[in-house]
Amino acid sequence: MNAICSRMEFIGEGTVVEDGVMIKGPAIIGKNCQIRHSAYLRENVIIGDNCVIGNSSELKNALLFNGAQAPHYNYIGDSILGHKAHLGAGVKISNFKLMPGNIFIEKDGAPFDTGLRKFGAMIGDGAEIGCNAVLNPGSIIGRGAVVYPNVFWRDILPPNMIAKNKAGVEVVVKRPRDA
Repeated sequence: MNAICSRMEFIGEGTVVEDGVMIKGPAIIGKNCQIRHSAYLRENVIIGDNCVIGNSSELKNALLFNGAQAPHYNYIGDSILGHKAHLGAGVKISNFKLMPGNIFIEKDGAPFDTGLRKFGAMIGDGAEIGCNAVLNPGSIIGRGAVVYPNVFWRDILPPNMIAKNKAGVEVVVKRPRDA
């Protein structure tokens, strides 16, 4: 194991930390996890037991419950992943809005100020987020909910619901180019 660690780390029994991992504590990593090549765990990360943090994934101010998976090319900032929540390849959890001010979520049909300038997502137990989806700041994904690949999501997705794109794909006749 050639991981680079700094400032207060705890790594549980049976956890495999592959070469090239950077852990910048404080960090607590549970038992029997896989922390794969080139993962970057920044400050304030708590990872439960039996989790997977994949190659080229980055975590900051994150809490992952037991069995959560972020297997490759993910960004998880200022967020919570529930028990057995799963992120497909390339999922990004945006934690900082472009416009000045705090992050708002909708509560009972009205905007609610979280009081936070940075807030990524709360992803419920067993939720699935498809490849290359983007969860915008303040996203809340319910238990067992599914966000299809390539969806840009902002809002609350209730438990056991599916968010998918409706955009159609245009198919045209392939024509040879004039030389």
